[in-house]
Amino acid sequence: MAKKTEKRAPRRTDGLSREVIIQAATELLDNGGESALTLRALTVHLHTGYGAIYHHVADKNDLLAATADDLITRVLSGAATGKDPRETLRRLALGLFDTIDAHPWVGAELSRQPWRPALLDFYESIGKLLAALDVPERAIFDAAGTLVNYVIGVAVQSAANARHLEGGEDRAAFLDSTASRWAELDPDRYPFVHASITKLREHDDREQFLAGVDIFLSGIAALR
Repeated sequence: MAKKTEKRAPRRTDGLSREVIIQAATELLDNGGESALTLRALTVHLHTGYGAIYHHVADKNDLLAATADDLITRVLSGAATGKDPRETLRRLALGLFDTIDAHPWVGAELSRQPWRPALLDFYESIGKLLAALDVPERAIFDAAGTLVNYVIGVAVQSAANARHLEGGEDRAAFLDSTASRWAELDPDRYPFVHASITKLREHDDREQFLAGVDIFLSGIAALR
């Protein structure tokens, strides 16, 4: 009896570039998180062999870093410096926030490797914009670090909250439930919490993030 031959997926006939590999890795990461990105999964996704992958990247860690770099570079190119450094800074901050929100794995990668070239370029851009806003040289280092840490920290937390809600409960229901619990607290002990209940139910995370950036910008104005 003839043996059944295993059907193999057709190999790609076009050239495989680093850019194509990065795009495929991004899709795998977005769909399944870091655990979904394996060299085996990538070869299947791209209909190619391991050799073609290794010709462009050293290993999974190199690929993960390169993919994060690619997305951050897009943020930088999408917020090209204009005449208003304040508005450019807001666009950069919001661009990184939106990128981490859309690709939650990016935040973890940046936290693990803060020396990545793209993040250093981001940090450099922030420093130049702060200098353009006349922040004293003695304060630029602290100001840039504060803003970058704020952006990454809030974005990572926002992405984590979104993943938590993927279990079924929507955001509005979660906020309503939290607000109801706040309403049960002693108003004499927690007057601010009680005063914030309506805001909690209605607030938009992205708008609140930008409000934080504006508070930062108002604060650095006092350093001049």
